Amino acid sequence: MRILITGANRGLGLALAQIGAERGHHIFAGVRDVAQAEEKLSFNHTVTILPLDVTDEESVSNAANIIKADFGTVDVIVNNAGVLVDRDKKIEELDITQVQKTFEVNLFGPMRVVKHFLPLMMKSECASIINVSSEAGSFENAYGGDYPYATSKMALNMFSEQLSKYVSKENTLVYAVHPGWMKTDMGGQRAPGNPIDTANGIFDIIERKRSIGSRYAFINYEGKPMPV
Repeated sequence: MRILITGANRGLGLALAQIGAERGHHIFAGVRDVAQAEEKLSFNHTVTILPLDVTDEESVSNAANIIKADFGTVDVIVNNAGVLVDRDKKIEELDITQVQKTFEVNLFGPMRVVKHFLPLMMKSECASIINVSSEAGSFENAYGGDYPYATSKMALNMFSEQLSKYVSKENTLVYAVHPGWMKTDMGGQRAPGNPIDTANGIFDIIERKRSIGSRYAFINYEGKPMPV
């Protein structure tokens, strides 16, 4: 399969690129800085590094046009790029510009990517859209903090649900996936999870090796329903 991964130069995105290449897929590794990413992503000839800034619609459009011209189609979109800023800030202390920045990456980024790449997926017989979300984007798991991150991920869950309904007739699967707490720059070193394990779980979902029994698009990386 031909698989686009945003934010592919580090953390879960890098693990996804590695596992996808190992499983024999052609990976389009979307990164903001190609020069910095080349060394990290040069491990397999099936990885194509793609300049892609999800906060810039022209950049997203150009990336889609590159793939359309050179390859014609994609089968899977993994919207992985994300930010976590203003941690532990009280609502009275919140910098609204940081909230706006978070939504630009965590919500509007995936919306831009789907807007421009969805037309390239319509001929695929195994199309999937994976939006990397978080348990923070759940009513049940609300904890009164991380306002930019939590609210943006909840909005991403709703976007995923809406999109799932929109493409249901096209045999395209859409999931908002909680990846677990992982040892990454975002998750920190105290996290118990390994991004490689999460990446393998996500690829099992993409390859339709897991039976998903969830009523909604919000699931974890093992394919189990997440509390809405």
